Amino acid sequence: MFPPRLLRRLAALAGPAGSLARRRPLSGGGSAPGLPLRTRLLVAGLAGGAALAGWLYLRAEKGRRRRLQRLQELRTLALGQGDFQLRDHTGRPRAKADFGGQWVLLYFGFTHCPDICPEELEKMSRAVRLLDREPHLPRVQPVFVSVDPARDDVAAVAKYVAEFHPRLLGLTGTPEQVREAGRAYRVYYSAGPPDEDDDYVVDHTVIIYLLGPDGLFLDYYTRGKSEEQIAQSVKRHMETYRTLLS
Repeated sequence: MFPPRLLRRLAALAGPAGSLARRRPLSGGGSAPGLPLRTRLLVAGLAGGAALAGWLYLRAEKGRRRRLQRLQELRTLALGQGDFQLRDHTGRPRAKADFGGQWVLLYFGFTHCPDICPEELEKMSRAVRLLDREPHLPRVQPVFVSVDPARDDVAAVAKYVAEFHPRLLGLTGTPEQVREAGRAYRVYYSAGPPDEDDDYVVDHTVIIYLLGPDGLFLDYYTRGKSEEQIAQSVKRHMETYRTLLS
Protein backbone atom coordinates (compact mmCIF):
# COMPACT_ATOMS: atom_id res chain seq x y z
CA MET A 1 0.00 0.00 0.00
CA PHE A 2 0.99 3.59 -0.60
CA PRO A 3 1.70 5.69 2.45
CA PRO A 4 -1.24 7.97 3.46
CA ARG A 5 0.87 11.14 2.88
CA LEU A 6 1.49 10.14 -0.77
CA LEU A 7 -2.20 9.38 -1.37
CA ARG A 8 -3.20 12.84 -0.10
CA ARG A 9 -0.71 14.50 -2.47
CA LEU A 10 -2.06 12.58 -5.48
CA ALA A 11 -5.65 13.51 -4.57
CA ALA A 12 -4.72 17.18 -4.46
CA LEU A 13 -3.24 17.01 -7.97
CA ALA A 14 -6.16 15.05 -9.46
CA GLY A 15 -9.19 16.61 -11.21
CA PRO A 16 -12.82 16.05 -10.31
CA ALA A 17 -12.87 12.72 -12.16
CA GLY A 18 -9.63 11.61 -10.59
CA SER A 19 -7.50 12.82 -13.53
CA LEU A 20 -4.77 15.45 -13.26
CA ALA A 21 -6.04 19.04 -13.69
CA ARG A 22 -5.23 20.60 -17.05
CA ARG A 23 -4.07 24.24 -17.35
CA ARG A 24 -6.05 26.52 -19.66
CA PRO A 25 -4.16 27.82 -22.63
CA LEU A 26 -2.68 31.30 -22.18
CA SER A 27 -4.59 32.57 -25.23
CA GLY A 28 -7.79 32.84 -23.20
CA GLY A 29 -9.57 29.85 -24.68
CA GLY A 30 -13.35 29.91 -24.35
CA SER A 31 -13.76 33.63 -25.23
CA ALA A 32 -15.65 34.76 -28.39
CA PRO A 33 -13.49 35.33 -31.49
CA GLY A 34 -12.74 39.06 -32.41
CA LEU A 35 -14.44 41.07 -35.23
CA PRO A 36 -12.94 40.77 -38.72
CA LEU A 37 -10.39 43.42 -39.63
CA ARG A 38 -12.59 44.83 -42.42
CA THR A 39 -15.50 45.32 -40.00
CA ARG A 40 -13.29 47.01 -37.45
CA LEU A 41 -11.93 49.38 -40.12
CA LEU A 42 -15.45 50.21 -41.30
CA VAL A 43 -16.61 50.99 -37.76
CA ALA A 44 -13.53 53.14 -37.16
CA GLY A 45 -14.10 55.00 -40.45
CA LEU A 46 -17.74 55.71 -39.63
CA ALA A 47 -16.82 56.96 -36.18
CA GLY A 48 -14.07 59.17 -37.60
CA GLY A 49 -16.40 60.59 -40.27
CA ALA A 50 -19.04 61.41 -37.68
CA ALA A 51 -16.42 63.14 -35.52
CA LEU A 52 -15.15 65.15 -38.51
CA ALA A 53 -18.67 66.18 -39.52
CA GLY A 54 -19.36 67.31 -35.97
CA TRP A 55 -16.14 69.33 -35.87
CA LEU A 56 -16.90 71.01 -39.21
CA TYR A 57 -20.37 71.93 -38.03
CA LEU A 58 -19.05 73.42 -34.80
CA ARG A 59 -16.42 75.39 -36.72
CA ALA A 60 -19.03 76.76 -39.16
CA GLU A 61 -21.33 77.66 -36.30
CA LYS A 62 -18.48 79.38 -34.48
CA GLY A 63 -17.66 81.38 -37.62
CA ARG A 64 -21.29 82.39 -38.03
CA ARG A 65 -21.51 83.58 -34.42
CA ARG A 66 -18.21 85.45 -34.83
CA ARG A 67 -19.52 87.30 -37.94
CA LEU A 68 -22.76 88.20 -36.16
CA GLN A 69 -20.80 89.44 -33.15
CA ARG A 70 -18.50 91.49 -35.42
CA LEU A 71 -21.48 93.03 -37.19
CA GLN A 72 -23.08 93.89 -33.86
CA GLU A 73 -19.84 95.50 -32.69
CA LEU A 74 -19.65 97.61 -35.86
CA ARG A 75 -23.26 98.66 -35.45
CA THR A 76 -22.63 99.56 -31.83
CA LEU A 77 -19.58 101.61 -32.78
CA ALA A 78 -21.40 103.06 -35.80
CA LEU A 79 -17.98 103.33 -37.42
CA GLY A 80 -18.39 103.94 -41.12
CA GLN A 81 -22.09 103.10 -40.98
CA GLY A 82 -23.37 106.56 -41.78
CA ASP A 83 -23.73 107.93 -45.27
CA PHE A 84 -21.99 111.06 -46.54
CA GLN A 85 -22.57 113.54 -49.33
CA LEU A 86 -19.37 115.11 -50.74
CA ARG A 87 -17.86 116.14 -54.08
CA ASP A 88 -14.87 114.52 -55.69
CA HIS A 89 -11.96 116.41 -57.24
CA THR A 90 -13.78 116.52 -60.59
CA GLY A 91 -16.82 118.18 -59.04
CA ARG A 92 -18.99 115.05 -59.17
CA PRO A 93 -21.30 114.41 -56.17
CA ARG A 94 -20.25 111.35 -54.21
CA ALA A 95 -21.98 109.28 -51.55
CA LYS A 96 -20.85 106.25 -49.60
CA ALA A 97 -23.05 104.03 -51.77
CA ASP A 98 -20.89 104.90 -54.79
CA PHE A 99 -18.12 102.74 -53.34
CA GLY A 100 -20.24 99.63 -52.85
CA GLY A 101 -18.50 96.49 -54.05
CA GLN A 102 -15.05 98.12 -53.83
CA TRP A 103 -12.16 97.77 -51.42
CA VAL A 104 -11.35 101.23 -50.12
CA LEU A 105 -8.39 102.70 -48.25
CA LEU A 106 -9.60 105.96 -46.74
CA TYR A 107 -7.59 108.81 -45.23
CA PHE A 108 -8.73 112.14 -43.73
CA GLY A 109 -6.34 115.09 -43.99
CA PHE A 110 -5.86 118.51 -45.60
CA THR A 111 -3.88 119.87 -48.51
CA HIS A 112 -1.90 122.41 -46.47
CA CYS A 113 -0.58 119.70 -44.15
CA PRO A 114 3.21 120.22 -43.95
CA ASP A 115 4.44 116.64 -43.54
CA ILE A 116 2.17 114.00 -41.97
CA CYS A 117 -0.52 113.95 -44.66
CA PRO A 118 1.93 113.72 -47.58
CA GLU A 119 3.80 110.93 -45.79
CA GLU A 120 0.63 108.95 -45.10
CA LEU A 121 -0.75 109.43 -48.60
CA GLU A 122 2.57 108.36 -50.11
CA LYS A 123 2.54 105.29 -47.89
CA MET A 124 -1.05 104.48 -48.80
CA SER A 125 -0.21 104.92 -52.50
CA ARG A 126 2.77 102.57 -52.21
CA ALA A 127 0.59 99.96 -50.47
CA VAL A 128 -1.90 100.17 -53.34
CA ARG A 129 0.90 99.72 -55.87
CA LEU A 130 2.11 96.63 -54.01
CA LEU A 131 -1.38 95.17 -54.18
CA ASP A 132 -1.64 96.07 -57.88
CA ARG A 133 1.31 93.76 -58.54
CA GLU A 134 -0.94 90.77 -57.79
CA PRO A 135 -3.46 90.74 -60.66
CA HIS A 136 -5.68 88.11 -59.02
CA LEU A 137 -6.54 90.56 -56.21
CA PRO A 138 -9.35 93.13 -56.54
CA ARG A 139 -8.27 96.71 -57.22
CA VAL A 140 -8.18 98.97 -54.17
CA GLN A 141 -9.70 102.44 -54.38
CA PRO A 142 -7.65 105.00 -52.40
CA VAL A 143 -9.67 107.95 -51.11
CA PHE A 144 -8.62 111.24 -49.51
CA VAL A 145 -11.19 113.32 -47.59
CA SER A 146 -10.32 116.91 -46.71
CA VAL A 147 -11.05 118.12 -43.18
CA ASP A 148 -10.28 121.71 -44.19
CA PRO A 149 -13.28 122.72 -46.34
CA ALA A 150 -12.53 126.43 -45.89
CA ARG A 151 -9.41 126.17 -48.04
CA ASP A 152 -9.78 122.82 -49.81
CA ASP A 153 -12.25 123.41 -52.61
CA VAL A 154 -12.57 121.08 -55.61
CA ALA A 155 -9.70 122.72 -57.52
CA ALA A 156 -7.31 122.61 -54.55
CA VAL A 157 -8.10 118.94 -53.88
CA ALA A 158 -7.68 118.05 -57.58
CA LYS A 159 -4.23 119.64 -57.67
CA TYR A 160 -3.25 117.89 -54.44
CA VAL A 161 -4.29 114.30 -55.23
CA ALA A 162 -2.51 114.47 -58.59
CA GLU A 163 0.77 114.32 -56.67
CA PHE A 164 0.10 110.81 -55.40
CA HIS A 165 -1.52 107.71 -56.88
CA PRO A 166 -3.37 108.10 -60.23
CA ARG A 167 -6.45 106.40 -58.73
CA LEU A 168 -6.47 108.54 -55.60
CA LEU A 169 -9.89 110.15 -55.32
CA GLY A 170 -10.15 113.43 -53.44
CA LEU A 171 -13.36 114.42 -51.64
CA THR A 172 -14.45 117.72 -50.11
CA GLY A 173 -17.65 119.57 -49.32
CA THR A 174 -19.29 122.14 -47.11
CA PRO A 175 -18.29 122.32 -43.45
CA GLU A 176 -21.50 120.51 -42.52
CA GLN A 177 -20.93 117.75 -45.09
CA VAL A 178 -17.32 117.25 -44.00
CA ARG A 179 -18.43 117.19 -40.36
CA GLU A 180 -20.94 114.42 -41.13
CA ALA A 181 -18.31 112.38 -42.97
CA GLY A 182 -15.86 112.75 -40.10
CA ARG A 183 -18.54 111.79 -37.59
CA ALA A 184 -19.31 108.61 -39.55
CA TYR A 185 -15.71 107.45 -39.07
CA ARG A 186 -15.14 109.07 -35.68
CA VAL A 187 -12.45 111.33 -37.05
CA TYR A 188 -11.33 114.15 -34.82
CA TYR A 189 -10.18 117.40 -36.41
CA SER A 190 -9.77 120.95 -35.18
CA ALA A 191 -8.28 124.01 -36.91
CA GLY A 192 -5.63 125.85 -34.96
CA PRO A 193 -5.28 129.64 -34.67
CA PRO A 194 -4.11 131.45 -37.83
CA ASP A 195 -0.71 133.10 -37.94
CA GLU A 196 0.19 136.53 -39.37
CA ASP A 197 -0.09 135.10 -42.91
CA ASP A 198 -3.58 133.75 -42.11
CA ASP A 199 -2.18 130.23 -42.31
CA TYR A 200 -3.14 127.55 -39.83
CA VAL A 201 -2.69 123.86 -39.14
CA VAL A 202 -5.54 121.39 -38.66
CA ASP A 203 -5.04 118.87 -35.89
CA HIS A 204 -6.72 115.61 -36.93
CA THR A 205 -6.84 111.85 -36.53
CA VAL A 206 -4.02 110.17 -38.45
CA ILE A 207 -5.43 106.79 -39.48
CA ILE A 208 -5.86 104.91 -42.75
CA TYR A 209 -9.16 103.02 -42.77
CA LEU A 210 -9.91 99.82 -44.69
CA LEU A 211 -13.48 99.37 -45.92
CA GLY A 212 -14.76 96.11 -47.39
CA PRO A 213 -17.02 95.73 -50.44
CA ASP A 214 -20.08 95.91 -48.18
CA GLY A 215 -18.97 99.37 -47.02
CA LEU A 216 -18.21 98.27 -43.47
CA PHE A 217 -15.06 99.19 -41.61
CA LEU A 218 -12.69 96.20 -41.46
CA ASP A 219 -9.36 97.48 -40.19
CA TYR A 220 -7.23 100.56 -39.60
CA TYR A 221 -3.55 101.43 -39.87
CA THR A 222 -1.67 103.96 -37.77
CA ARG A 223 1.51 105.82 -38.64
CA GLY A 224 3.59 102.94 -37.29
CA LYS A 225 2.43 100.60 -40.07
CA SER A 226 4.57 100.35 -43.20
CA GLU A 227 3.22 100.02 -46.73
CA GLU A 228 4.30 96.35 -46.73
CA GLN A 229 2.35 95.67 -43.53
CA ILE A 230 -0.70 97.47 -44.86
CA ALA A 231 -0.60 95.58 -48.16
CA GLN A 232 -0.23 92.23 -46.40
CA SER A 233 -3.13 93.02 -44.07
CA VAL A 234 -5.39 94.08 -46.94
CA LYS A 235 -4.46 90.93 -48.84
CA ARG A 236 -5.38 88.75 -45.86
CA HIS A 237 -8.72 90.49 -45.54
CA MET A 238 -9.39 89.94 -49.23
CA GLU A 239 -8.54 86.25 -49.06
CA THR A 240 -10.74 85.60 -46.01
CA TYR A 241 -13.50 88.09 -46.76
CA ARG A 242 -17.09 87.19 -45.92
CA THR A 243 -19.67 89.95 -45.95
CA LEU A 244 -21.12 90.73 -42.54
CA LEU A 245 -24.44 91.78 -44.04
CA SER A 246 -25.68 88.33 -45.04
